[in-house]
Amino acid sequence: MADDLQRTDDAALIETRLDGEQLLKGRFLDVRRDRVQLPDGAITTREYIVHPGAVMILPVFDDGRVLVERQFRYPVDQVVIEYPAGKLDPNENSVTCGRRELKEETGYSAKDFFFITRIHPVFSYSTEFIDLYLAKGLTAGERHLDEHEFLDIFTADIGQMFDWIRSGRITDVKTIIGTFWLEKILNGSWPLGEPAV
Repeated sequence: MADDLQRTDDAALIETRLDGEQLLKGRFLDVRRDRVQLPDGAITTREYIVHPGAVMILPVFDDGRVLVERQFRYPVDQVVIEYPAGKLDPNENSVTCGRRELKEETGYSAKDFFFITRIHPVFSYSTEFIDLYLAKGLTAGERHLDEHEFLDIFTADIGQMFDWIRSGRITDVKTIIGTFWLEKILNGSWPLGEPAV
């Protein structure tokens, strides 16, 4: 019923792109400004960042502990705790990206990857999506950090993760969402599907 309601009412909400321009094309950022027509016919502009998409991996050991990272994030000027993640390379699918990022950042490989969900962390000003995967059957190996990439890896249990979320030590939205999903998966409330190929 809710899906039917959404489909029939969408037309009254859609904005139509008329034209646009690229404001900035950096090594990472692609900033655009489009002129759009609103549902009532008015014309306005929308500024947003074009992003290739990303993947976050929730690496879970057999005992339920998770593998997490600490790294400095320049825009917020602090060291943060988060799960391994990275952006998609051109023509790369999300499973391949997840396996690559897990190996590069942590040295671990995983026997099985399970798709959890796709999130849009800031759709008010970015096209970014993040596909979340759970990784099981972890095997340690040598990591291959990107040039000028610095991060520490460590393990934590789900209780510690929630303590850090509650206290404000973890503020990364993808890590918070992933931890809540992980709790449901580990307690059996939300079953995993088949492993991704």
